Amino acid sequence: MILPILRWPDVRLSSPCEPALPGPALTALAEDMLETMYAAPGRGLAAPQVGQLIRLFVMDVSWKEGTPAPLVMANPEILWRSEAVVTGPEGCLSIPGPTVQVTRAAEIRLRWQGLDGAVQEALLQGFAAICAQHEYDHLDGILTLDRLAPEDRARAEAEVLA
Repeated sequence: MILPILRWPDVRLSSPCEPALPGPALTALAEDMLETMYAAPGRGLAAPQVGQLIRLFVMDVSWKEGTPAPLVMANPEILWRSEAVVTGPEGCLSIPGPTVQVTRAAEIRLRWQGLDGAVQEALLQGFAAICAQHEYDHLDGILTLDRLAPEDRARAEAEVLA
């Protein structure tokens, strides 16, 4: 089922999330989030973007260029961030319109639970690392707008509200 995506400035997008609990409801939500993400069309979607304030996000960084490879990450933790950073354009399904320049770690080590509750861990690089950090931010109530200098944020907000 395609879910409605919350739009900034909805206060829920700025709210920290509670842990996700494995079970049938989480599996159903993850399936709906993937369907919603593909339909949007996006490469990542966090639970708070669909009004669920739990620590869950889905992502698929390769589906637009080839074979889908969806990932579902419950209760993720960033264990390590590289000192090397990259700055690049980011869009957000909850902030339609502007693409903003955000600086992020070039690599991260991420630990998360799968839908079965099993703990998984991976080193993410490149666009996968950037996407995961973007979605992870949503779980802490942080938006791309929050990562901008005040004057850049004011321009981006004006574009969204225009």
